[in-house]
Amino acid sequence: MELRASQTKTYIKKALKDDAVRDAVDKATQTALAKRAEKVAIIPCWEDFRKLGHAAKRAVMESLDENLVRFETECHNNGMKVHWARDAAEARAIVLGIARGNNVRTVVKSKSLTTEEIHLNKFLIDEGIETLETDLGEYIVQLLDQIPSHLTAPALHLTRKDIGRVFHEKLGVEYTEVPTELLAIARAKLREKFLAADMGISGVNFGIVDSGCCVVLENECNARLSIGVPKIHVAVMGIEKLVPSFDLLPAFLKLLPVSATGQKQTVYVNIVGGPQRPKSGEGPEQVHVVLLDNGRSKILADPQLRETLFCIRCGACLNTCPIYQQVGGHAYGWVYMGPIGATLIPQYLGTHEGRHAPFISSLCGACRQICPMNIDIPHHLLKLRNRVVEAGESMAVERAGIAVWAFLAKRPLLYRLATWFPGRFQKLLKGSFPVPGWSGARALGRFDGKGFRKRFLELEKKSR
Repeated sequence: MELRASQTKTYIKKALKDDAVRDAVDKATQTALAKRAEKVAIIPCWEDFRKLGHAAKRAVMESLDENLVRFETECHNNGMKVHWARDAAEARAIVLGIARGNNVRTVVKSKSLTTEEIHLNKFLIDEGIETLETDLGEYIVQLLDQIPSHLTAPALHLTRKDIGRVFHEKLGVEYTEVPTELLAIARAKLREKFLAADMGISGVNFGIVDSGCCVVLENECNARLSIGVPKIHVAVMGIEKLVPSFDLLPAFLKLLPVSATGQKQTVYVNIVGGPQRPKSGEGPEQVHVVLLDNGRSKILADPQLRETLFCIRCGACLNTCPIYQQVGGHAYGWVYMGPIGATLIPQYLGTHEGRHAPFISSLCGACRQICPMNIDIPHHLLKLRNRVVEAGESMAVERAGIAVWAFLAKRPLLYRLATWFPGRFQKLLKGSFPVPGWSGARALGRFDGKGFRKRFLELEKKSR
């Protein structure tokens, strides 16, 4: 599935007609919100954790160049090889070079939005390297040739019946919709792949600056198997994923699981500190870390929008967003979706391609209230809307409407006539004005017969 952010209006119209997907998304998000609220209620000092996390990310970002250099040095000290990628093409070439240099034929991957961002799976498969997702949700959407529909729950838009049909059609197994049986089928298929894989690829939730370690959180143990079983491990990490030290890691380990899945703690916390040591005899023989920019430096250089890099990809803002709840993740047209995706799409893909994204929001503020990193998402969406308009990328009908209003506003007599007419014309109608795209489901409010100007003058007279 190849989506384009510039086509998001088409995707939204399609999503609004798909009741099955809307029901699945609504059920999943409401469940996630309830679990999160339950855990937040019993965690003392939750707001203090949020402030601490925000401050820690701000400190890292303000000296990101120095922190990246130190992280690289510490990684080298731990025996890991660090590669720098300016963009998606360079990152893909680096991973392919590692694979070719080690005669890699099969790859297992744990869930990684960063690798989704650079389309790594398709690239490796096209190069003749079998590449398999091992996170259950990612495995399902890969079988469907789709992208994830949620930051932490890739198959959130699918029901167990959908998954049963997918397994029956793609894997040739007997149809079942029993969750435990579906899980057993996936486990049996994937276990043999783990054992045969030449290379494992993962993302990175947190890179620890002062120790050169990569932290990968998960619930299924697939990441641990992807990291530890193959002889080669490649961690693809956005340069914004750094945290200052292990001392601050517990705060993030508290914030992320609660916000993402409503858990007190993630089941597995994998800390990659280098290749296998002679004493243990376990783990990969090579560990590579690919530090990906791909537009992040540009965002970092923008003091107004830099805060969007603080995101820890928990997905809480998606769960609480009334827009996402109605249309799901694929409607956004890119791997990052929901409120935070709406801020990232135009920054990563450009104002033209991402011109619709900042407007996919009600600006209700729920995303800011729930964000564990205290990111002021509505504020950033307004900034991005302004930039879309300044770049001349707003909708033609909107530009025409503003132009007409500006013309009338400069001519008082015409303005009075234009505002007087709707109220008079309305009296001829039995109902409200028909408005395309609006009147089908709701009525437009009736115009005030007097109008603002007349009421203002009347009130002014009374106040004398």
